[in-house]
Amino acid sequence: MEKIKIYLDDVRTPTDPTWEVARDYDQFVELVTKTGLENIEMISLDHDLGESAMMEYYNNVKDNYTLDYNNIEEKTGMDCCKFLVNLSMDKNIQLPTITVHSANPVGSHNMMGYITNYQMNCGLPQDCKRVQISFTISEELILSPEARKAKWRRPKN
Repeated sequence: MEKIKIYLDDVRTPTDPTWEVARDYDQFVELVTKTGLENIEMISLDHDLGESAMMEYYNNVKDNYTLDYNNIEEKTGMDCCKFLVNLSMDKNIQLPTITVHSANPVGSHNMMGYITNYQMNCGLPQDCKRVQISFTISEELILSPEARKAKWRRPKN
């Protein structure tokens, strides 16, 4: 079986058609489970996978560099990292190459730290890093800066 590449993102689609795309945590878990960790060459992760994560980004992360997971209802890329580490430990299979393409700096840091700490504890090279992967966004998902602010910014008290 040829190894696959998995791209986790709720809105972006890589321009390289060799990526398999998962839009949320459930699709990601299903794809990894169906494929088998040993049959995955690379995984690239987004952090914010839904509306409440975007609200948290625009109201805390963007201006304050703070991230409160209690404000996020849906599972994030961080939950996907935890799933991958648990699966790797349970199956005794080394993780594939994992990269992060998220625009969320705090979420990216959290995911890279989680993966690299696991790699360090396994005596493996700590190679999880941020990357830029060329992508497109469907026209119906593109919002202007004003529309993003109106949609996700909470009013200040």
